Amino acid sequence: MSSPNCMVTNEWVCGEYLRSRRQELVDAVVQHIGITAAAVVIGVLIAFPLALLARHRPAFAGPVLGLTTVLYTIPSLAMFSLLLPLFGLSASLVVTGLVLYSLTILVRNTLAGLQAVPEEAREAARGMGYGPVRLLWEVELPLALPALLAGVRIATVSTVALTTVGAIIDYGGLGTLILDGLDSDFKAQVLTASVLCVLLAVAADLLLLALQRWLTPWTRASSRAPRIRRRTTQKAAQTA
Repeated sequence: MSSPNCMVTNEWVCGEYLRSRRQELVDAVVQHIGITAAAVVIGVLIAFPLALLARHRPAFAGPVLGLTTVLYTIPSLAMFSLLLPLFGLSASLVVTGLVLYSLTILVRNTLAGLQAVPEEAREAARGMGYGPVRLLWEVELPLALPALLAGVRIATVSTVALTTVGAIIDYGGLGTLILDGLDSDFKAQVLTASVLCVLLAVAADLLLLALQRWLTPWTRASSRAPRIRRRTTQKAAQTA
């Protein structure tokens, strides 16, 4: 349990810091969530047409995947420096860098999901008179959702972590508090902001997992089928 003067003694765990800096922490969390959400949403909107292009035009698959992979290998400081002349010291600079980093995960998972759609499902839909647009939205996209949402989960957790790098230009959400705490050797601030960052990543992953299960109920049914068969087999063996 922290002491009342824990901020004076600079302890790692300090209840007084939580009470006195509550609004600062809330503002940092809100900024962190806003930057992360914007980056992931924009990333999905860009990755989806890129994955469609790579799927319909195999000649573009290599360049698209190669370019997104190269972008992911660029160090964050170098990425922000390259984008600085375009966006200046702003939240847009951080969001754009995070969008570019998310593309390698989102494009690959979306493309993998679309490619995994059974050809017989496409042929059956075409036989029922489905055009390309209806085929995509009513057949291919629902079947590709598990892989697509898995990519969104990975990209979101990765973006929560990378957002902290924005602290170098004072748009890093919780990362700004971590960096300021390190500069001033303020232990409670460093620990609290770090724990909140971890909790934010875990909460985002759990929420997206719940969304994935809600949107793809057939995956739960298919995963339960082997267990049901095993139980039926065991019961039959016991009664034999």
